[in-house]
Amino acid sequence: MICFPNAKINIGLQITEKRADGYHNINSVFYPIGIRDILEVLSGTADQQERINFQSSGIDIPGNFSDNLCVKAASLLMKDFPHLDKLRIHLHKIIPMGAGIGGGSADGAFTLKLINDKFKLKLDEAQLIDYASTLGSDCPFFILNKPCHASGRGEILEPIEMDLKGYKILLINPGIHINTGWAFSKIDIRNNHISLKKAIALPISEWRQYIENDFEKVVFSEFPAVETIKDMLYQNGAMYASMSGSGSSVYGIFEASSANFQPKIPSTYFYKWI
Repeated sequence: MICFPNAKINIGLQITEKRADGYHNINSVFYPIGIRDILEVLSGTADQQERINFQSSGIDIPGNFSDNLCVKAASLLMKDFPHLDKLRIHLHKIIPMGAGIGGGSADGAFTLKLINDKFKLKLDEAQLIDYASTLGSDCPFFILNKPCHASGRGEILEPIEMDLKGYKILLINPGIHINTGWAFSKIDIRNNHISLKKAIALPISEWRQYIENDFEKVVFSEFPAVETIKDMLYQNGAMYASMSGSGSSVYGIFEASSANFQPKIPSTYFYKWI
């Protein structure tokens, strides 16, 4: 069985406080976008020695495969459902990694959903969200996979009515890996944020005045190339532009009629009109 985990963008990202458990509370709007990996889950074979056989293609995935969120998600379900004896997982990686658009979180969450569907585990949405929350703060969003206001660590989700289908989004990633822990360590937490719920209801043309990503100041000072991308998007007619998450991806929202330029960026950058 195959599925297509998609990325997301943050529209606004407010860091409101550091928690006693070391995490931070946030306010953000998560919006799913059409950049997708390809994920396949199959039953294991008789000659398979390991319980989970994980293979990947596409963008190279560094590190130990046991740290991959697809493997962690499968392990969670195999622990609670012993009849899931052996599994084979293949991930074709297209979404840039460490890019602030939730590609790894999506892969983990979609693994939960795919195994649930393929093997008829009959887990409901709330149960899948509980599993996803143990994988990472962004993972529960991809169980719902619809526009949501996110708070807490990002796991408290409130679906909102929001549709950008009448617009075009240009996403650009310069290939700079931003360490999220480093970005959080540099944040100056402030308590004078405007209400993101109110701001998101304004016309998109007004978002620039009110909706901010608190990580931008930190990231732009260390990686000026990321700020250059945002400036370029505005110079080419974006109604709203922002870094997503802790970076380094930047997106611009355009009226469909003006979304007809090719960005002048290095060939090593990833970009896609959505």
